[in-house]
Amino acid sequence: MPILTTLGLAAALASPPALPAAPDASVDPAFGRCLAGLQATAASQGISADRFNEITAGLTPDPSVLGLLDAQPEFTTPIWDYLAALVDRQRVADGRAMLQQHRDLLDRVSAQYGVDPATIVAVWGVESDYGRVFGKRPLLQSLATLSCAGRRQSFFRGELLALLKLIDRGDLQAQGLTGSWAGAFGHTQFMPSTYARIAVDGDGDGRRDLVGSIPDALASTANYLKRAGWRSGEPWGMEVRVPAGFNASQAGRTQRRALADWRAQGVTALDGSALAPANLPADARAALLLPAGIKGPALLVFRNYDAIYSYNAAESYALAIATLADQLRGGNGLATAWPTDDPGLGRDERRQLQTLLLARGHDIGAADGMIGTATRRAIQTEQQRLGWSEVDGRAGQRILRTLQEEAAAIAPAGQKALPAAR
Repeated sequence: MPILTTLGLAAALASPPALPAAPDASVDPAFGRCLAGLQATAASQGISADRFNEITAGLTPDPSVLGLLDAQPEFTTPIWDYLAALVDRQRVADGRAMLQQHRDLLDRVSAQYGVDPATIVAVWGVESDYGRVFGKRPLLQSLATLSCAGRRQSFFRGELLALLKLIDRGDLQAQGLTGSWAGAFGHTQFMPSTYARIAVDGDGDGRRDLVGSIPDALASTANYLKRAGWRSGEPWGMEVRVPAGFNASQAGRTQRRALADWRAQGVTALDGSALAPANLPADARAALLLPAGIKGPALLVFRNYDAIYSYNAAESYALAIATLADQLRGGNGLATAWPTDDPGLGRDERRQLQTLLLARGHDIGAADGMIGTATRRAIQTEQQRLGWSEVDGRAGQRILRTLQEEAAAIAPAGQKALPAAR
């Protein structure tokens, strides 16, 4: 699994977590002992003691990463907020621009690996907002800390050793190397062990540089999906309609049935026609997903969905990639509304909300579309003022519409109020 969390979502929903203050020069004794043990392990895998010490010189632990192990947004964010943040108008428009800008590269990569350009670009967009958000945490410090404290130390030690080898062989430079708190980095946020296994040299310069080379990053992403079982020309899935009284216990990614079985159960295309996904054999097996329960969208997913899911094992993540790719191809997104009266906000709408909060005197900084602590506190203050029963600081359509309506009601004659949320 290349990553443990999605930087694109972290940037979309909230300000990046504060980086730790400059650490004390004195080395934590337990951390020092841990590094000594890692040095011995590295030596057994071909990294000399001198080289290990050179790469890790000055490393100190960053305890702030430990609390993030159990706070991954893929598992804590409502699906409608998650997708609103990652598949918004701006990300679609930017992705279509990237398809044009890198057309020749993507055509070449697609021909070589059999993965369509829209899916490759969708991964890039979700993972790093097309290279805008790489993560600001020093990669060696994060992985060393997670290797020496907290749960899953064995996993993170493997990732740290993989990173040390990549640096030792010259693929990467240790200085200035940053990424997510969990150790994912580069344009499409590979973990170091995945980088070591899957990364390819897409620009022919003799190095596999997923940080500085877009060709390397996009080719490596296509290689990952191909090796995860991607089938060229087949769809990832389709939105469907389930019959009244459908037994929701049959849903789930691992509960595969032949298309004929789903037809027999009364599952149809959205327009009520018989299921007939393009480029799939009649006996193709599929799973039915109900990501928000029986009242929300229903999706029939195929083998290519599993390839996307393997990139980061979370249903919401895989749906973000799949639905973004659909819109990059010109689609309109999911037709069925989410079962909520307060859907999530895209970046344009979050900026509108912040502009309204600033106009009401809240000191939240710039209207940058990132919902940080100051914005959430301002929303809570407004929710309290409005007498709402739930004062949670959540940036949703309800608070945006309410503040827009208030602003429109008091706007001076001839002054245009902010546009209503769409």
